[in-house]
Amino acid sequence: MSERDGMSLLPASEVNTAPVVALGLVGGYLVARESGIRPLGGVLLAGCGALAGRSWLAKGGPAVVAPLAALYLGGFGASHPLAKKIGAWPSVAAVTALAAGAAFVASDRR
Repeated sequence: MSERDGMSLLPASEVNTAPVVALGLVGGYLVARESGIRPLGGVLLAGCGALAGRSWLAKGGPAVVAPLAALYLGGFGASHPLAKKIGAWPSVAAVTALAAGAAFVASDRR
């Protein structure tokens, strides 16, 4: 682990990103819903996206980052219209399963 300002971070290549992606999508939705402050959920979404992106870059370079980041952000965007058809929680669960599953396959199991 590296020390920086009293905080330890795992090396980027050792972070499993599927749980980070799930936290960003599910947690971001939950924070926005429960707090009533949508940008606060966006902060969690962005922070998790940055952490996951750091690991994707270390593990697979830009060729891995681009599609996984597009899926992560696209899933967030797609969850809104999908929620109107199937409900909020099923929508969040569906896009989270897709994005986290892709992160596992493309990055974590390496």
